Amino acid sequence: MAIVRPANPPPVMTETLVRLQGELTSVGFATEIVDAAIVEGVNGGASRSWLERVAALRGVDAVVAIVGDVSPDSVEVWVIDKVTGKSVVRRVPFEPRSARAPETLAIRAIELLRSSFLEIDLAAGERRSQSSAALPPTVVHFVEMERLARRPERFGIEVGGAAVMSLDGVGPAVLPIVRVDWALRSWFVVQAALAGLGTRPTVQTGTSSAQVAQEYGVLGACYRFPAGQWLRPFVALSAGVLHTSVEGRADSPNQGRYADQLSFLLDGGLGATLRMRDRFYLAVAAHAQMAEPYVAIRFVDDVVATSARPNLLLTLTIGAWL
Repeated sequence: MAIVRPANPPPVMTETLVRLQGELTSVGFATEIVDAAIVEGVNGGASRSWLERVAALRGVDAVVAIVGDVSPDSVEVWVIDKVTGKSVVRRVPFEPRSARAPETLAIRAIELLRSSFLEIDLAAGERRSQSSAALPPTVVHFVEMERLARRPERFGIEVGGAAVMSLDGVGPAVLPIVRVDWALRSWFVVQAALAGLGTRPTVQTGTSSAQVAQEYGVLGACYRFPAGQWLRPFVALSAGVLHTSVEGRADSPNQGRYADQLSFLLDGGLGATLRMRDRFYLAVAAHAQMAEPYVAIRFVDDVVATSARPNLLLTLTIGAWL
């Protein structure tokens, strides 16, 4: 993305350029500012060919140009389709006397970029069906963002696995996991998860052993940090129920016993989602779980292991927004 700076810009325009560059960077663009003062014929009707040359030489997908006099009343947004060599232009009104002029202009410019990229994508549909040429990644990303804005992400479902391990003697287990998401806001998601029917690690000492099975269900909330182009970090906090069963085995004269325990479970997680094609995504997270009461495994009178005091988990899921 290239931003063309006019010659001798007033302070309000300088602030606008800085804010516009920041907004474009935050949504995934690599930006650079090109000084128009060293090129003749930038303003007026001669600007189109110069801007197209800027796009070609800089290898960018779009150009934002400030046009007009010392106090311009509009900004032109040019989107260049490098596959076809065509361009789409939009003009944004600019009111330099307004207190929020820089912020308003930056937001409008990004909205016009999205709609222009969508126009290019629609026009290229027939060409793509007849050719293997692909649109630039920036165009693809903005088209997806525009389509998501028209059909917001509200309900999602994830499936995957969780690797669970206690810090006190119970080895790792792998549990299938299902998670349901309800996005109340773009940054706030209510989540419910179930995990169980997985592997059963064995705790063994001498001639005695015990198999441990765990399953849990939690309900909580997730805060999603502002989105990058593909990656979005999040933190989550949930509470629910942990079911732990222990089946003991021992050689005579000792006797193995079976124990079953329901516990209150608190779960905290930190992770990130990676957007894939369409409305699919991958999610990976690290969790810590604490249970009360927790399970202690005893051989005769000695405690040899405990579970969920705490448990550490690593989850990997694939999901889709419905």
